[in-house]
Amino acid sequence: MQMGFGIPVSGAWATPANMRDIARSAEQLGYASLWSFQRTLFPADDPIPMPYRSVHDPLAVSAYVAAVTERIRIGIAIVNLPFYAPIVLAKAFSSIDVLSAGRLDAGLGLGWSPDEFAAAGTPMARRGDRAEEFIDCLRAIWTEDPVEFTGEFYTVPRSYVDPKPVQRPHPPILLGGGAEPALRRAGRMADGWISASRFEAAKVPAAVATIKAAAQDAGRDPDAVRIIIRASVRVRDTDEDLQFSGTVDKIRRDFADYAARGVTELFVDLNFDEQIGTPDADPVDSMRRAHTALEAFAPGA
Repeated sequence: MQMGFGIPVSGAWATPANMRDIARSAEQLGYASLWSFQRTLFPADDPIPMPYRSVHDPLAVSAYVAAVTERIRIGIAIVNLPFYAPIVLAKAFSSIDVLSAGRLDAGLGLGWSPDEFAAAGTPMARRGDRAEEFIDCLRAIWTEDPVEFTGEFYTVPRSYVDPKPVQRPHPPILLGGGAEPALRRAGRMADGWISASRFEAAKVPAAVATIKAAAQDAGRDPDAVRIIIRASVRVRDTDEDLQFSGTVDKIRRDFADYAARGVTELFVDLNFDEQIGTPDADPVDSMRRAHTALEAFAPGA
């Protein structure tokens, strides 16, 4: 199982200097990937978890860490498709792939916050149908020259769209979502699936089976679909019942449990720890704890 690490993107510790520090340290320690996530707003009337209070844009962060690293892959987990036009997101992803010399993993999701949909001016209805057409349009933009796409929701007039991504035919497309339709969509259409932040280990085998069955039915290689878990790690002095929470040894056992259940990749994300990824957390203490986790969970540690 490959190991990745979350970039500081949420709260007081998410400064440019800390992003550089974590990205370069993770690369030096042998991590396979760096990851970010998207949250466009924090509802005032119906608050969501506090680590969502202040979050940087993942496209900007990905481009930034591309400039300060050389080998480590740069994953986005995730951006919500309904908030973009395919041509706009395709262009941004292509530029990040060029800037990183072909290291981008493009994670996509459907979104779940009504407030974010309202602010983006897009409907929540038929998100699944829109997502599938969006992915088809992305692939057309990246692989056809010139491209011409006409669908129910999206249109690209006959055009040349350059530059193309470095990775051919395009950057790996990863899909999020835990419901059965989302899992089947990942198996049919994507190069990998990314879990939500609290996806239970006991649910992994059924999810993997659904994803691989959908890939098989679509005539794809089911073993080629990546299974990626976001591990919302909380390092503490004593063991806790919550997954990925407790002592380093207990969290390592949690990692091993996920690996045994079919996970191919897992990334440590400290942004969801209320003592790290919130606006009122002490950024100096957050970075101290982050380096402890970086070294403790590094590949081969």
